Amino acid sequence: MCLLSFRRTVSLSCQHLSEKSSLRRVFVKSSNPNDSIISRLCQEKKFKEAIDFLSEQKRVKEAVQLLDHIDRPSSLIYSTLIQVCLQHRALDEGRRVHAHTKASNFVPGKVISNRLIDMYSKCGSLKDAQVVFDEMADRDLCSWNILIAGYAKIGHLQQARKLFDEMPQRDNFSWTALISGYVRHGQPKEAVELFRMMQMHGDSKLNQFTLSSVLTASAAIKSLNFGKEIHGHLVRMGSNLDEVVLSALLDTYGKCGSLREARGIFDQMVSRDIVSWTSMIDRYFEDGQREEGFALFGDLMRSGVQPNEYTFAGVLNACADHAVEDLGKELHGYMTRVGYDPYSFAVSALIHLYSKCGNTENARKVFNQMPCPDLASWTSLIVGYAQNGQPERALHFFDLLLKSGLKPDQVTFVGVLSACAHAGLVDKGLEYFHSIKEKHGMMHTADHYSCVVDLLARSGRFKEAENIMDKMPIKPSKFLWASLLGGCRIHGNLELAERAAKALFEIEPENPATYITLANVYATAGMWGEVARVRKAMDASGIVKQPGKSWIEVKREVHVFLVGDTSHPRSNDIHKFLGELFKKMKEEGYVPDTNFVLHDVGEEQKEQNLSYHSEKLAVAFGVISTPPGTPIKVFKNLRTCVDCHTAIKFISRIVQRKIIVRDSNRFHCFEDGNCSCKDYW
Repeated sequence: MCLLSFRRTVSLSCQHLSEKSSLRRVFVKSSNPNDSIISRLCQEKKFKEAIDFLSEQKRVKEAVQLLDHIDRPSSLIYSTLIQVCLQHRALDEGRRVHAHTKASNFVPGKVISNRLIDMYSKCGSLKDAQVVFDEMADRDLCSWNILIAGYAKIGHLQQARKLFDEMPQRDNFSWTALISGYVRHGQPKEAVELFRMMQMHGDSKLNQFTLSSVLTASAAIKSLNFGKEIHGHLVRMGSNLDEVVLSALLDTYGKCGSLREARGIFDQMVSRDIVSWTSMIDRYFEDGQREEGFALFGDLMRSGVQPNEYTFAGVLNACADHAVEDLGKELHGYMTRVGYDPYSFAVSALIHLYSKCGNTENARKVFNQMPCPDLASWTSLIVGYAQNGQPERALHFFDLLLKSGLKPDQVTFVGVLSACAHAGLVDKGLEYFHSIKEKHGMMHTADHYSCVVDLLARSGRFKEAENIMDKMPIKPSKFLWASLLGGCRIHGNLELAERAAKALFEIEPENPATYITLANVYATAGMWGEVARVRKAMDASGIVKQPGKSWIEVKREVHVFLVGDTSHPRSNDIHKFLGELFKKMKEEGYVPDTNFVLHDVGEEQKEQNLSYHSEKLAVAFGVISTPPGTPIKVFKNLRTCVDCHTAIKFISRIVQRKIIVRDSNRFHCFEDGNCSCKDYW
């Protein structure tokens, strides 16, 4: 053997011994019993098997370290390690593998280069992916698609579109990747335009992913015609609609307001998941079809499909909007039986339900059970206390919110300012109003200005209200003018009432509430000629006053009453009972308040008009239809009138009942002759 050959042999032997020694230090002396297997595989040069073994144990870093012990790694080794780094989103280890290919002068082919682009894209390093793409001498369709999909997924749509426009050829994946990117990142119009281009591209065929994406775009832009066009295309093609496409069609029809077609799609679905059920139920509620929504929810409960937190939240919010507390309680009981996540936003919906239904005690109990209440829950509770005539509790919980470390948002302050307005806490309310900007660094919203003007107008501090209006940087909203007009009604400020009414007539000329409130102001001042003029203007414009109606639920049946209603089966009993009540009320000092009766008629006729307002009829029915001592809860679509408010205070004392009336503004809790609003509403 020549000297040179001998030296080479010795060098290789030493290198081999060094590698074995290094591997032995890493694996043999390890406390992990599996490492002896890895050591044996490496000694037998079975590096691919060792890498696979380490990968199964999620030991990606050690798998990549094996590269330092392999003489000229094969393309299979590199490919496997890149795939492992991709699966485990191990960006740093992936970069090490890439660097090793360069250091070892390995020239990757298209497959490995594409894997590197994919690995970098999915690990969030599009910059590295672009470098690999730019260095490729020979790219295939896969190279373009992977990079376009990477950019589209993270919302870099300009780069994705640039690549898309430059690519020499396209397939379905190319189109779908960019269309779905537009949809995902809020550019549905661009998605629809690209789909139109795709239809003109003869080589491309629609698949379920493309269709579901473009239908989502159709739903986002609320284009019912486009959704129907896609549906018609599918029918003409004789395509078998899978659940993904059916769900997208359901969403499109639902969001575009075509509930009949949406329900038709829903009924076609063989395997409905909870997402489809929830979507269809929510569509009914959003469209105001309450009974259909609750009925479908009942079908869901009987179907065996388990509701999720989105289902619970949607139904609970519908119960809150429609004041259906009993169903909400049943759902709360079901959630308790099956077990629900205390961190779920469905719990916030429970608090919202009880607050909106006037049951602040239950709202607080649910709130107290939350390990870490979110801001929505705090806000619901604060607003609930404010609307239920408990402003002190509302402000107490706001102080607790501040101490909790959570930052209030603009909606929270609407509740706080509302609490101050309804309690007459003017200076406190002004302090909170100014703190929004000065202490919490937020801009005042139109709702904040409406609340503070309401706060000042209710207390008769009109000059301050006008000063704020003159200085506010945004145009006064209809709610602000309505708040000002409401304050003028309370304090008889005729001049300012006319100014507020004039502004409201310009903003929403068809709203009857403005005419009625202005007429009330004139009636209080005895200006019957002006009352007649307002009524004539309403008639000339075809504006009809919204009829006041009240409703009460007794034994799961809702009973609705209009003013002077005689259509109820127990109408005679109701009117007879009210007659008896009025005698007792007058004996105890009740005097009908006829100031707001909008007719220049005699006092006796005015009293007669007041006697059968809808809330009085509903309260009377509740009393005669329930056992003694049962609380009465009545809902009204309009603001309760002053006379009804006074009368129900007397009724609560005479019949010894707790009577809750929720009008369009707030809850009034009448008990033993008093109201929770302290006559300030």
